[in-house]
Parts: sequence; structure tokens; C-alpha cells
Amino acid sequence: MFRRYLQVTKPGIIFGNLISVAGGFFLASRGQIDWELMLTTVIGLSLVVASGCAINNCIDRDIDARMQRTRTRVMVTGEISLLAALSHGVLLGIGGFALLAIYTTGMAVFFAALGYVVYVGIYSLYMKRHSVYGTLVGSLSGAVPPVVGYCAVTGQFDTGSAILLLMFSLWQMPHSYAITIFRFDDYNAANIPVLPVAEGIDKAKLHILLYIAVYALVTMLLPISGYTGLVFMVVACTSSFWWLLMALRGYRRDINVVGWARQIFAYSILNITALSLTMALDYQNIAPQLVALS
Repeated sequence: MFRRYLQVTKPGIIFGNLISVAGGFFLASRGQIDWELMLTTVIGLSLVVASGCAINNCIDRDIDARMQRTRTRVMVTGEISLLAALSHGVLLGIGGFALLAIYTTGMAVFFAALGYVVYVGIYSLYMKRHSVYGTLVGSLSGAVPPVVGYCAVTGQFDTGSAILLLMFSLWQMPHSYAITIFRFDDYNAANIPVLPVAEGIDKAKLHILLYIAVYALVTMLLPISGYTGLVFMVVACTSSFWWLLMALRGYRRDINVVGWARQIFAYSILNITALSLTMALDYQNIAPQLVALS
């Protein structure tokens, strides 16, 4: 019974978000870590993410039934009912937002809510099924966790949090396009208009290359703005440049596109994990610069 309620929340996605929220939290803390705040932020956001994933599974159950990799999900097999999964998701969301509201800051709650609404309301209910720009819209929700971690400490949306939001949004694009290339048949069978299916793999290759290039430049804004130091710059430069070289390999005539896409996807996880850990450790003590929200 516990397994099916855990599986409907997509624990792999939750774990990935834990690393990024911790990275944002430690970057903002600059060595002055409030461990109680850290714990409540991580648990609260994890519950919010779990809620979004559970409700997403409710929405996507028809799509999941047509895809090879998702047809064994508990919503498709009937191991858990629609009402049970939906109720589970709602309760997780209430608990997560309550924790964030009580223990963190209004700005952290705002970004958690923004990510939730974008993922569940805009992406899952409409954009994923109807627009080639669904991945771009969904990337915003995927970029929210480190910003929530950062804002839980600072209580404000400053230059550092703006860089994190842009950086993680850009990272989502080649990561997601790589998945859709090596899972092309699944997305095609489910009639999901992702870029490789709707406009071709060659165009997706170009977008992967361009997004990685821009992402590499944006990561440099953290050390340039004084938020991180030399170690982060070296790790970011090295890992992002290597990712860019991997993307360029996609244009070789003898390349196995499926294998290449799997490598791009796997390395994307290694890259963002390395950068999240490094920015958590190689912080700089500077006065935060506010970004106007008007």
C-alpha cells in the first residue's frame, strides 16, 4: 500500500529537486546555516513537488497508458484509484504549503506556488498536450526549487535568485529534449507535440546546442556577480564546455542519435548536480542586490 502511494509522487523527481533546493539554500546562507529552516524548507518543498507529481499522474493517465515507459505506473495499472491519488496529492500540497508558509518566507511560498500552478495548471492541463512550447513553459516550474531554497533564506528576489531561475530554466531545455529524442516513439504514440516529434530531431539537436551554449554563459553570472568564487567558475566552465562538445557530436554522420541523446540526458544530471553542490560550498559573502519586480 505504501509503495503505490510513494510511486504516484515520482520519487526520482523529488530527489532531484532536493539537490537544487539545497544548493539555492546554502548559496543564500553564505555559511550561516539555519538547520531548522533548511529542514522545513526541504520537507515543505518536497511535499509540494510530490503533490504536483501525484496530480500530474492523475491528469496524464491516458497519455501514460500509450507510452511504453509509463504504462506500468500505478494510475495506469489501477493499483490506486483516481480519487485516492487526487486526495493524496491535495493533502501533500496542503502540508507542504503549510510548512513553507509557517517556517519560511512569503517570497519562498510565492515561488513554490508559481511553480505548482505552472506545472499542474498550465503545463499538465494544457501546454503539454497542445503546444510545442510546452517544454519551455514547463521549464519554469523545474527551475523553481533552487529559488525557493534561496528565498527561504533571504526573503527577497534579488540578482542571485534571478540568475538561479534563468540558469535552471535553461538547463531544463536540453535535458528535456534529450529525453524526447531517445523516447521518440513513446511521445509520438501519445501524440505529444514536443519539438523532436512536432518539428523534427534535427531542429531539436540545434535547440539543444543553443540552449547549452546560453546556459554555459548564464552560469558565469554567479561568479561574475560575486555570488560564487573561482572553484565554481572552474567547475561550471569545465562541465558546461564538455556538455557543449557532447552536443556538437550529435552532428557527426555516423552518430547513433538515440545513444547520443541518452548521453546528453545523463550528463545533464551530472552537470547540474555538480554545479548545485559547488555553489553550495563556494559561496561569497556579498550584499544581495535587489531586482525590481515591477
